[in-house]
Formats: sequence, C-alpha cells, structure tokens
Amino acid sequence: MATDVLELAGNAARDNNKTCIIARHLQLAIHNDEELNKLLSGVTIAQGSVLPNIQAVLVLKKTGKVKS
Repeated sequence: MATDVLELAGNAARDNNKTCIIARHLQLAIHNDEELNKLLSGVTIAQGSVLPNIQAVLVLKKTGKVKS
C-alpha cells in the first residue's frame, strides 16, 4: 500500500513540476484514488492543506467557438 501511495504522490508532484514529494502531493494522491480515498477518508494529513471543491455550476463550459 505504501508503494501505491508513493507512486501516486510522485505522479502528483511531477504533474506540478516538482522534484520532491510534499504532504500536499500525498493528499492529492489519496483524494484522487477511489480506493485510497475510501480507506483513508478519516485521516488528517499535517501540512496537507484543503482540497478545492468547485461546484459544477460555477465551471465554465467551453463551446469551441472562436471569437474574432
């Protein structure tokens, strides 16, 4: 299980163009994996900060049209 978490956290760090894994990357990795999120839902990660939760209504939909 530890290798899975570290692999996902490493991917999150690489996605953010970082070379070191920090607590934020661990939290992102756990939150984005369905099984780990269910298993570790009650765990608090120090220095992990809060994950953003943007309502779907607030997200702009791209129409693909180009304005001239």
